[in-house]
Amino acid sequence: MSTTRGECKLVGGKLVGVTLTIANMQIESSRLDGDFFISTNDDDIVLIKAIEQCIDGLTLPLDTAVLVHTIAQVIGAHSEAQLVGANAQSIASAVLRAARDNADDIDTHSSDSDVRIGTGTKPSAAQHFEHDIRTPCSANPRDCQQFTTQAESQLSSSGKFAPVLSSRWESLNPLVIHDVPRSPAAQMALDEILAEKVADGTLPEMLRVWEWQSSAVIIGRFQSLHNEVNLEEAKREGITVVRRVTGGGAMFVEPNNTITYSLYAPLSFVEGMDVAQSYRLCDEWLVAALRELGMNVGFSSMNDLASEQGKIGGAAQRRFAGKGGGPGAVLHHVTLAYDIDAGKMGRVLRVSKEKLSDKAVKSVAKRVDPMRSQTGMSRNAIIDHLLAFLVEHLSQAQEATVPHAVANQAHELATQSFSKDAWLQCIV
Repeated sequence: MSTTRGECKLVGGKLVGVTLTIANMQIESSRLDGDFFISTNDDDIVLIKAIEQCIDGLTLPLDTAVLVHTIAQVIGAHSEAQLVGANAQSIASAVLRAARDNADDIDTHSSDSDVRIGTGTKPSAAQHFEHDIRTPCSANPRDCQQFTTQAESQLSSSGKFAPVLSSRWESLNPLVIHDVPRSPAAQMALDEILAEKVADGTLPEMLRVWEWQSSAVIIGRFQSLHNEVNLEEAKREGITVVRRVTGGGAMFVEPNNTITYSLYAPLSFVEGMDVAQSYRLCDEWLVAALRELGMNVGFSSMNDLASEQGKIGGAAQRRFAGKGGGPGAVLHHVTLAYDIDAGKMGRVLRVSKEKLSDKAVKSVAKRVDPMRSQTGMSRNAIIDHLLAFLVEHLSQAQEATVPHAVANQAHELATQSFSKDAWLQCIV
């Protein structure tokens, strides 16, 4: 019996990893992970388990066409769940790469043995990231000469919301919260509870700026813990590792070096939009506010924010169904790098070569250029500007605090779930 791993990253998309347990030329079990997203109002792990089940029991050698078709059928059968940043081809490629490590004679019926996705090949248009997000940047943000993002085209010269999107934002009456410092596990729990309460209609929409009690690595809902984090190094540095409820990649945060916010809005806010459009809508205010500070900010991928100097942050999103006739909710959160200890981040995070295969840089640290160097402002001054921008441009915005009862619920959920190994290690 052997355990092998394969990875594949769509150009402009997300990483997919597959770990196989193989015995007697048969796949006994599979585990799918990655920094992709699943957009659904239901349980987002159902699709993952269904894909794994269709891989389990397959006999080597594998037939590429059959494998891709089988996975595509499973994805199609779960129409309520939209896989974002990955597809049947990239998952099949990861499976084939893992299986190839176990048997050199796999018949993939393809000259490249992995459906020609990944490094060393020039993918066709159909093999690119399936959502046309019209990114303004090349793989290297420093190659950007000018941002022509959707948000930019919908902002007036004054930086205020243009009429085409103002109706969406003006439909909100958000509570604006600059929260107190909380532990990493409590932040994860509070995010879920607030989103659920907005979804059920028991709390109004809100935008919360976080404060961190301690340094942390926050891995995405579908990421492999041990493939993403050097746990020994994290422990040595006193860094807490937690898992969040949204997909996407790992975030490295330090209390005074990070700016994080969450938007909790009813599903009607993003109604009629695809996933990429909803990211831009949710971050439109942020782009406008940062441009008032002289930062030429745009979207360098579906969920990354960048300027010509480099990436400054990333977003993740999840949708929640409403209970008892509630409106449902979209949870959208963003972490921005105000400053960064690149050496420490590089020691704690594990980033595979495949993940950087479509980037012009070869380390995660070199992709990030913090806001401190771009603005020359203090972290508090930037946060004050962001909050003032919201209050000025959203006439119904009201400053508020997290209700004590909700904070207590979050503390209890953090203790019972988000700080437990059962949740953190659900994908090891």
